Amino acid sequence: MSDQFKSHRCQTGFSSPPCYDAEGATESCDTLGVVPKQAQDVARWRKAERIRLRDARQALSVAARKKIGAALAGHLQQVLKDRFAGARGMVLSAYWPIKGEPDLRPLMATLHDAGVTVALPVVETRAAPLTFRHWTPETRMVRGDWNIPVPPPTAPVVTPDIALAPLVGWTADGYRLGYGGGYFDRTLATLDPKPFVIGIGIKAAQLATIYPQPHDIPLDLILTEIGLHSG
Repeated sequence: MSDQFKSHRCQTGFSSPPCYDAEGATESCDTLGVVPKQAQDVARWRKAERIRLRDARQALSVAARKKIGAALAGHLQQVLKDRFAGARGMVLSAYWPIKGEPDLRPLMATLHDAGVTVALPVVETRAAPLTFRHWTPETRMVRGDWNIPVPPPTAPVVTPDIALAPLVGWTADGYRLGYGGGYFDRTLATLDPKPFVIGIGIKAAQLATIYPQPHDIPLDLILTEIGLHSG
C-alpha cells in the first residue's frame, strides 16, 4: 500500500463488497473519490488479503471449523433474542457456506422451526443486486452461480429484515472484506428499508483497516466465535 494512498484514502463510513472474485480497480476518480492509482493499490492489497485469509481459514481442521460454527450459532441466537425477540415472523437471509466459511445450516433449520422465514441470496443476473429466495430444510436446492447450492426459481422471493454477511476479513469499526464482486453492497443500496446486517466471521480474520472506498457499506454489527465486536 503506497504512502500516497494512505494519506489520501477515502473515509466514507462504508464497508467492502461481499461476493465472489472480481474487485474492480479501474473506476475513475469521480466514481471512487480517489485517483485511479490509489484505487488500484487498494484493489491489489485487498486481493492479496483475500487469498491470505481464505487460505488460513481453509487450513483449519474440521473439528476447529465445527467448534467455530457452533460458537457463532450460539452468539447469533442470543443477538436475535436480545434485539429481535428471536426474529419470529421476520425474514432472515443466511448463506450457504463455501470456502471454509462458518457453517450455520443447523441454526437455519432451528430458526425455521421457530417461525423465522429463512432466505438465501441468489445471483440471478451478473453484476446486479441479489435476489432472496425462501429456504426450508425441505427445499430441493439447485446449483447457482459459482456452483453454490441455491433455492430453485420456484421458491418465493422475499425481502430480508435481517441479513447475514459472511466475512473474509473484518475490522473493529464494522468494515467487511468480502469476495470482491460487489453484489452485497449493490443489493443493500437498492433495499428500502435496509435490512439489519450482521457480519459472520472468525476472530483470526480481523484487520486493522480495509482502506474504505465510496462503494463500501458498513455492517450493523460483527460476530465471531468469541462474540460481538461492534454494534
